[in-house]
Amino acid sequence: MAQMIPKIIDPVETSWQKELAEVFTDPAVFLQYLGFDPVEFAADIQARRLFPMRVPRPFAARMVKGDRNDPLFRQVFTATEEFLAAPGFSTDPLEEQESAVPGVLHKYQSRVLMIVRGGCAVNCRYCFRRHFPYGDNTPSRAGWQQALDYIAADERIDEVIYSGGDPLMAKDEFLAWLTRSIEAIPHVRRVRIHTRLPVVIPTRITDELLDWFTTSRLKPVMVVHINHAKEIDEQVKAAMHKLRQAGVTLLNQAVLLRGINDTAEDQVALSEALFNAGVLPYYLHLLDKVRGAAHFEVLESEAREIMAEVIRHLPGYLVPKLVREIGNQPGKTPIDLHLP
Repeated sequence: MAQMIPKIIDPVETSWQKELAEVFTDPAVFLQYLGFDPVEFAADIQARRLFPMRVPRPFAARMVKGDRNDPLFRQVFTATEEFLAAPGFSTDPLEEQESAVPGVLHKYQSRVLMIVRGGCAVNCRYCFRRHFPYGDNTPSRAGWQQALDYIAADERIDEVIYSGGDPLMAKDEFLAWLTRSIEAIPHVRRVRIHTRLPVVIPTRITDELLDWFTTSRLKPVMVVHINHAKEIDEQVKAAMHKLRQAGVTLLNQAVLLRGINDTAEDQVALSEALFNAGVLPYYLHLLDKVRGAAHFEVLESEAREIMAEVIRHLPGYLVPKLVREIGNQPGKTPIDLHLP
């Protein structure tokens, strides 16, 4: 009798990729998981036509069931307000839908941003790229050579930023190839990843990821996106610990969102939770004025008042820079707090 060959199970396939395949995409199923009656949200559910809903189960597990004001729930669930038109809000608020070459945005002189993957594990309802033409900016591997040639030809570029979507949606094999290719360009010194995946699916931080990210000559930096202290649980802390132990510089950028983190208490709690997880607060962004997200906007005058109070409660290294991003500007625009 022939001996059966045992199936080799890839542990990665059974963890982060399995969790990625099981994200909530049906609002009704998501609502039932949280103990809501979907009928009560019938009008809100219609907004999925504007921007699909995606919510990973590890992130959903941190939400308070039955609480429609839960700050995590409100970031990801569809809302009727997304249909409202608001003056000054557009589909391209940062004027970035024309790339230098496919897959590359050269917004800042010394840094380029690569659109590594168009999709995200989670669709945040305030996302400034919810209308971005990813189909025009996700080249094949052969197409990436044009992007690499562009970087190699400009010696001013010393940092490459992996962005998206979420770059960690890509498999480690591809990311390792891309990183090795960038490492071969002498004037590039750092590789930075902008990602939400380690927050919403912490098992994404695998040994394979650490290997390609931390063993090259390029200094590794990861900027995560956490808006509220309740997003940080023990799994997230463990993922951040693995990255920190491997020598990765960890920073956080958040967005100031009405009804989610728009009090000084929220911001102080977030900074403290970040520091406890080994992450330094980096930027607090005013909302990018993307169509469909006006209901999240916190006015600049309110933001100044919030941050003035935060400064009274935290040491300077735990206070993020309050900024606004303006299209075609050479960097983030700091907001003057006018402290008395």
